[in-house]
Amino acid sequence: MENTVVLEMKHIKKTFPGVLALDGVSLSVRKGTVHALMGENGAGKSTLMKCAFGLYRPDGGDIYIEGKPVVLKNPRHAMDNGISMIHQELHPVRTRNVMENIWIGRLPCRKRAGIHWIDRKKMYRDTMDLFGELEIAISPHSRVSELSVAHCQLLEIVRAVSFNAKVIIMDEPTSSLTDVETELLFKIIRKLTRQNVTIVYISHKIEEILKISDEVSIMRDGKMAGNWPASELTENLIIKNMVGREMVNRFPARNHTPGEVVLEVRDFTSPNVHSFQNVSFSLRRGEIVGVGGLMGAQRTEVLEAVFGLRAIEKGTLILEGQELKIPSPAKAIKRGIALLTEDRRFSGIVPMLSITENTVMANQTARPAQYLKSLLFLNEKKRRAETEQCVQSLSVKTPSIKQQIQFLSGGNQQKVLLGRWLLTEPAVLILDEPTRGIDVGAKYEIYTLMEELVRQGKSIILISSEIPELLGMSDRIMVMCEGRLSGILERSEATDEKIIYYASADRSAAGGKENSPHA
Repeated sequence: MENTVVLEMKHIKKTFPGVLALDGVSLSVRKGTVHALMGENGAGKSTLMKCAFGLYRPDGGDIYIEGKPVVLKNPRHAMDNGISMIHQELHPVRTRNVMENIWIGRLPCRKRAGIHWIDRKKMYRDTMDLFGELEIAISPHSRVSELSVAHCQLLEIVRAVSFNAKVIIMDEPTSSLTDVETELLFKIIRKLTRQNVTIVYISHKIEEILKISDEVSIMRDGKMAGNWPASELTENLIIKNMVGREMVNRFPARNHTPGEVVLEVRDFTSPNVHSFQNVSFSLRRGEIVGVGGLMGAQRTEVLEAVFGLRAIEKGTLILEGQELKIPSPAKAIKRGIALLTEDRRFSGIVPMLSITENTVMANQTARPAQYLKSLLFLNEKKRRAETEQCVQSLSVKTPSIKQQIQFLSGGNQQKVLLGRWLLTEPAVLILDEPTRGIDVGAKYEIYTLMEELVRQGKSIILISSEIPELLGMSDRIMVMCEGRLSGILERSEATDEKIIYYASADRSAAGGKENSPHA
């Protein structure tokens, strides 16, 4: 491990309207290391790295690359100086193939008869050289739309390496990856650091940070709280420095008792034979049912069908004793079912709209008459009052409800989306990966809200890829594998090993207590 500093940021300041995002932050990153950057949502991690990548121009401070001062004008300028960034939300050109995505904007050309033609043979050779160097087995001719999230992540890494990057910034790189895919990513990272490439690794997953990092810097409230060798840190020390206080428990105390069955799903089957088949389960009033399974288990797809987003070939839905047909999300909302989607960027927030618009849109769409002041005008007073109530009750950090939601941190965006669905007063709230990409403090706030809701008699379905979250918050856990219900575990008997066991092979025909939907 070298002691040469490859990236240094001194006294960086950045202000957005009404918010001091970075308050004199300094950071030094050494060559050939994995340098983790941690902090609560809104601490300034991504903002600092966007300054390093040329996406934001700092209001003050200096940036040095290998000891030389630079003023980064834009991302291309940053890449030309050896800094690449892989964002949390991947945006490949899905209609094009792998090698075109790697070399987009700089496709190799050859001149023939005075005309420049794309040199596909050279592009293929250069791509295969990079794949061989990193031991990646993907066909350069594969269409990106056919790749898994993990392979798209690797594709972004290859693209960064193709720029001869000295520093690769990875923002929440494993938020959508399975454990197996995460290990593959770590293998690539270790190979890169052996080649003296530096990784700045932004993540909220403490276990990963302790496993992959050489050094850890922790930010809090737009300032640098400190920098430590990873070997000197523990989970509790990281949490204490992130939130500025001791957090003895990761999950709130449980003080609720489920009641009668409020929702029954019987034999839900997709028209697509490769999707969910013959799935049955129940949900009781004041209960949290966790849904686990590996990527591709069709967990999300089943619950989207309950919400009316997907068609079913057969199956019965019974809500509070009444059989229902849910042909659309609007009908689901009216009947008291809400769905917080998995990807808040893609299918949750509307970035350019205000916090107010994002908060009231679901209830306003389902029940427009409630929001009309007259035939021509909306009741702005009602919309403003409901938004302010949500912002206050959910502790959303924002200078104004008129601010565009895209300028909030991930955790605060997630709270606004929760507020959106709580306004619809649902009896059943489906939460799909509600804590993905947010810090331990914001997670605890969401867990506390979930516990409060079930005490009030709401019922929650929690889809999660994090086994500790399922174990810590669920009354029962249903595990899916390859589109089928593999088992249902009571809280008292659920363990990591049992969840993984049921998630790794389809045991829906095995019989037994765990496979009964009412177990």
